[in-house]
Amino acid sequence: MSESSEAGLAGETSPAPRGEPGRPRYRERVRAAWWSWPLPLVAAVLLAAEVHMGYPGVRAWLPYVVLVPLAVGLVLWMSRLRILVTDEEFVVGSARLPLRVIADVEVIPRERKQRALGPELDPAAFLVHRPWAPTMVRVWLDDPEDPTPYWVVSTRRPEQLARALTSE
Repeated sequence: MSESSEAGLAGETSPAPRGEPGRPRYRERVRAAWWSWPLPLVAAVLLAAEVHMGYPGVRAWLPYVVLVPLAVGLVLWMSRLRILVTDEEFVVGSARLPLRVIADVEVIPRERKQRALGPELDPAAFLVHRPWAPTMVRVWLDDPEDPTPYWVVSTRRPEQLARALTSE
């Protein structure tokens, strides 16, 4: 494996996308898990089959042509979450946070995830949750002008993300 492809796997040394200032320290795309695919596909096929039984000819196949790609598109759309840490900011989807306002980063393991999303969750917190990502990080903020006390973000590699956010 070449040096550039190894760096791409680690996700830390590839060039920043357009519009992203600074050198990337961490990059992750939180994709949908395999178990999130069957339900929308089965639902689309069953709904198309219902319509198929009621109409003869070309109209019988039209729901398959529309609903199955729509179900695939839905799962792909849910898989679009991008997490990026550059030298200057933390980017989650379209939200951006300057690194200078981060006070602390806490890793939330699988065992504490339910509690962190329930009784421990502050209503003013910024939350990006994906059920198929087993772990999360809580990023505490130190910005008197921002009413948000912390960010809670789903990730598959919480230790690496925490390290990237806290390293200077």
